[in-house]
Amino acid sequence: MKVEKKVISNLNKCYSITDITVEGKPCFLVAAEKKDPCYLFAEDGELLETVWTEPGGIMTMTPVPGTDGQFLSTHEFFSPNDSLNARIVLVTRKEKNVWERKTICYAPFVHRFGILKRGGVNYIIVCCLKTGHEFKNDWRFPGACFGAELPKDLSALDEDHPLELKLIKGGMLQNHGFSKFSHGGHDAALVGCEQGSFIFDPPAVRGADWTVTQVLNVPTSDSVLIDLDGDGKPELGVISPFHGNSLTIWHLDEFGNYVPQWKFSAPEKETEMLHATWACEMLGKKTWIVGWRKGTKDTIAITWDAEAGDYHVEYIDKNTGCANAMHFVNSEGKDCIVATNREIDEAALYTVTE
Repeated sequence: MKVEKKVISNLNKCYSITDITVEGKPCFLVAAEKKDPCYLFAEDGELLETVWTEPGGIMTMTPVPGTDGQFLSTHEFFSPNDSLNARIVLVTRKEKNVWERKTICYAPFVHRFGILKRGGVNYIIVCCLKTGHEFKNDWRFPGACFGAELPKDLSALDEDHPLELKLIKGGMLQNHGFSKFSHGGHDAALVGCEQGSFIFDPPAVRGADWTVTQVLNVPTSDSVLIDLDGDGKPELGVISPFHGNSLTIWHLDEFGNYVPQWKFSAPEKETEMLHATWACEMLGKKTWIVGWRKGTKDTIAITWDAEAGDYHVEYIDKNTGCANAMHFVNSEGKDCIVATNREIDEAALYTVTE
């Protein structure tokens, strides 16, 4: 694996990433965790526009399906101790360098969220790290997941007419992890917290309840489901515990239980605050991209080596402190990774070839 790196921005505490279509062209967004800007980039890393300059506190962004230049974003989640005013906003591009923002959902401590489609209906799942706070490092109020059906037209939503969320599951201490995946032909979410990893399936029919299934009871900061070894059953890649330093892969046994299969061999003092995680297919192989923010601050790609019968690790970058990473295939058919290397205030675009 060969990696070509291009630094595209020195954005202070850069954190969140998403793909987006603007004027019919594939682009991506990069936004900051602190009171700093959000930028729009072309797929080659060219800076196109400044979407906003503040307030920041951006943990998650995602495009609104079927739109051009429109996305949802968290605002004002600055840390677990400073997120009471966190909310979700609808962002719409009106013209070049003109983006409209309006609050559509109040969700204190919202950390992750996603849009899931099932039966032709779009649903939003909102994951809150905690549900209350009175002093620094107060974890007495466990997090929760909420859901709602997204209307086809979001223009009627605003501060006075917000999206009404319904509690799906509470009691989720340090509700941090979120990944979207295909589950039985529809979108689902894998959510990680102190109690483990849970699959959230949207309603099978409109008006029905969400289905929540626990797949692991080990404290989880983030997790992914992906069939790395090609046996037809998805492996469970787990970062543990909250902001932890343990990186493991769990295999589904003949009884339908996940059992430990592999652990990253680096000393855990070197892999502190494992954080970036992205499951994808890259160079024709199922790949799990992982980065960590302390210790050696490296970013790696994990794949299955069929000949060796074991997992293989290659380094994408070192000493960068990646907070989040996103893979995409560009218009030339090349594998690319966007990474927010938060600990060195660097957004980078990597082109990966054989």
